[in-house]
Amino acid sequence: MLLSKLCEGFEHVRLGADLNIENLVYDSRRVVKDSLFCCIVGTFSDGHEYALNAVNEGAVALLVEHELPINVPQVIVGNTRIAMAEMAAAFYDYPERGMRFVGITGTNGKTTTTYMIKAIAEQAGIKTGLIGTIRNMIGSEVIKTEHTTPESVDMYGLLRKMKDAGVELVVMEVSSHSLDQHRVHGIVFDIAEFTNLTQDHLDYHKTFENYIAAKKKLFGQSKRGVINIDDQYAQTIMRSNEIPYTTFGVREPADIRASEIDITTRGVQFDLKFPGGRTRINVPIPGLFSVFNAIGAAAVSLLLGISMEHIKAGLEAMKSVSGRLESLPAGKLGFSVFIDYAHTPDAMENVLKAIRSFSNGRVITVFGCGGDRDRAKRPIMGETAGRYSDQLVITSDNPRTENPYDILSAIEEGVKKSGCPYSIIEKRREAIGFALKLASANDTVLIAGKGHENYQEINGIKYPFDDKEAVMEMLEQLQE
Repeated sequence: MLLSKLCEGFEHVRLGADLNIENLVYDSRRVVKDSLFCCIVGTFSDGHEYALNAVNEGAVALLVEHELPINVPQVIVGNTRIAMAEMAAAFYDYPERGMRFVGITGTNGKTTTTYMIKAIAEQAGIKTGLIGTIRNMIGSEVIKTEHTTPESVDMYGLLRKMKDAGVELVVMEVSSHSLDQHRVHGIVFDIAEFTNLTQDHLDYHKTFENYIAAKKKLFGQSKRGVINIDDQYAQTIMRSNEIPYTTFGVREPADIRASEIDITTRGVQFDLKFPGGRTRINVPIPGLFSVFNAIGAAAVSLLLGISMEHIKAGLEAMKSVSGRLESLPAGKLGFSVFIDYAHTPDAMENVLKAIRSFSNGRVITVFGCGGDRDRAKRPIMGETAGRYSDQLVITSDNPRTENPYDILSAIEEGVKKSGCPYSIIEKRREAIGFALKLASANDTVLIAGKGHENYQEINGIKYPFDDKEAVMEMLEQLQE
């Protein structure tokens, strides 16, 4: 596509000749011949510093926020992230047009909610694409993901694949980072859902007010909103944009409400009350949070025009989502093992409360906190985990570039406040093995924090490590 055509949708200054662009890239390591390199100003680096390297690798033009002393055509804009999204939409011939979009934002519950909506829509015969933390999907086809919400160039490329495959509905996790960084710029969401809001990502947003402000942006580019009215920030979200809102909840009066809730080891059952009716739903995923995820998904689906028959069928066909209170078979050992992605205080409390509701023995929790991320939540996580556990094993998560013992020490501060007995074992595999050997009949072991992740990042290097694989291997050895 001609450079001039890519620039038609936004204000810019173009320097140099017009030429054909074969690819858009924002990472100089991904440059191929005839690329346009987008100089993105990031949190830790500035893409303008890599522009010359990109040109040496084959980039023939640059998207910049200020002119660079490099002899190639340059497009100068006020914000390269916004302009990159505009260019990506044009480059992929506006794939978002003609598809419906649902965006899910919040601290917890986004992943499971998107899977629930996808299951419901497919029960109704709607071909659905999914974009999220664990994987991207076109129908049943799985596509690897690197971010919860992809960068705009990758996003529009994925949407083009979805459009060409006949996708009618796109269900997407929309992270606060992506909203702040304009990754979903240009997409108008038919429905945006707010799940909940608790402390997270303050390493990036710096203040909780900034975090809330980022979440609000989704509703500014949406036609309708679906809100968890039980969350303390529900009114804050609803006051931010003048769009119609549908509410869901358990405790407060809501448009979609769950009552008569029964939680067991096998899942949750509840009465789903909705305008015009009531039905009994059985979701095979335990925990009160599963009720909230299900009724949020039901509220979205009703607004999409999907019948309650298909909503019920979709929810009841659900299986545990990878790394979300995922049960692992312990066979004749007699205790239960779960892995979960819980990496915020609220998520930890929710998953442990769920386990407490059905566990007949001790609750043994293995967890850590990520390095180079929100440091303030570490002692909070420790105290929360200790409050709902009988035994803790504190270990490394993804220490990244931090000293893992500094992270463990911060967690320990909170654990001490809880009074829960604990052990510190830095090596994650050893910590998991210790917890499994500690467990007796009727106990429940929770391995928290990494969930679906299949790596451990140490000193900037990602080493293969999967909690699920490690647990399955050790359980097999214990039964020999």
